[in-house]
Amino acid sequence: MNHNYITMNISRKDFLKNTALGIAGVALAPSASIAVTHTNKGMEDAIDYKKNSNLLKLKNVRLETGFEFLDNEVQSTKTDLFTIEIENGKIKSIKPNSTDADAIDAKGYLMLPSFKDMHIHLDKTYFGDKWQAVKRRTGGVKGMIALEQEVMPELLKNSTFKAEKLIELLQSHGSGFARSHVNIEPTSKLKSLTNLQKALENKKNGFNAELVAFPQHGVYYTDSVPYLKEAATMDIDFIGGLDPFSIDGAIEKTIDFTVQLALDNNKGIDIHLHESGDSGVKTIEYLIDKVNENPTLKGKTYLSHCFALGKVEKAKQEELAEKLAASKVGIISTVPFGGLIMPIPTLMNKGVEVLVGNDSIIDHWNTFGSGSVLQKANLAAQLYGYSTELALSRMLKLATAGIVPLDEKGTQQWPKIGDEANVVFLDASCSAEAVSRISDVKSLIVNGNVVY
Repeated sequence: MNHNYITMNISRKDFLKNTALGIAGVALAPSASIAVTHTNKGMEDAIDYKKNSNLLKLKNVRLETGFEFLDNEVQSTKTDLFTIEIENGKIKSIKPNSTDADAIDAKGYLMLPSFKDMHIHLDKTYFGDKWQAVKRRTGGVKGMIALEQEVMPELLKNSTFKAEKLIELLQSHGSGFARSHVNIEPTSKLKSLTNLQKALENKKNGFNAELVAFPQHGVYYTDSVPYLKEAATMDIDFIGGLDPFSIDGAIEKTIDFTVQLALDNNKGIDIHLHESGDSGVKTIEYLIDKVNENPTLKGKTYLSHCFALGKVEKAKQEELAEKLAASKVGIISTVPFGGLIMPIPTLMNKGVEVLVGNDSIIDHWNTFGSGSVLQKANLAAQLYGYSTELALSRMLKLATAGIVPLDEKGTQQWPKIGDEANVVFLDASCSAEAVSRISDVKSLIVNGNVVY
């Protein structure tokens, strides 16, 4: 991307105060285990699904087909209506629109790739239980570790149920996939993981996930090593980490352990990095070096939050972005975070994979998560001044983990026959409008199953 962007030195509080998103609420979604129709505004506006079977035929499906240009600038997005057949979890055909009486009427809603929440903690939440605001914090992250050691036993008592409710919330906002960090530490041991795996098994027909074995209480600060080693042999996808210098007191020792555990078990890496000083920069550079030494980790290694990037000078941001891109180390952001404005445009312009997630949703860390990654794309567009048709359409990548229907020249690249049938229907005319207006989600299909 070569779009200009605006850097704004504003606090998150001031930013949210000036947008309706500051008071956005959340609501429980319906159960995803049956093929029912439901929308935020009521049943009457929804797609009329007649049955849930291995074969779905949908008519009046709106797809993006190209851009309208004026003086080499995108003015608008062209769309048309199609008939789509879905069979055995994949898109079977894309045909001119029909009047087939047996086809499900998609009512002209825009079909987009379903959304992906790439950083969330499904295993620990109050969602689905009684409301609790965040308590006063002391002692930084280590203070929160002490708090977690107190609250985790209670949270785990019904964490499977609450995880299912959280999954339903994500589905209601168009997400059929999440990368969830899951506590692996001496207090929870492997209980957070096994409880979450039960929830995911119960929701497997309508929700996909990757799991990160996350030493929330430090690798060595609390002795999480034996539990991480055991979790690495289980059904997880990434080895996590947390602020190796400020929590464990040693960048190299902790990163070396994490990298070796990932290599030994053929896993990826996804490390929480909140540190914003020299230790944060050194951690970024050391991890890049380790990935370059072990090329099998390229494209499988991520830094979540990575606030150090928002604190360094522009020249250093660009240098680090180039190194991240070359080593294929991605950045996952929660957009926005406090008064910190992360250099997302710089990262994207340099070719770094940038993903977003809700992180915490109504838990002891944060109470503001809405469950919508489309909202995250909207926030990013506002923060960085992406307001043109083309720029807004590119920001959809943040909600879909990289997939957009049209490339920058307007050539259709999604959907194609054989694609996984993971799609969302929105009340929007195009991607740009969907991002700008946070358009209503009307339906979600995951693995070919109607789940919302």
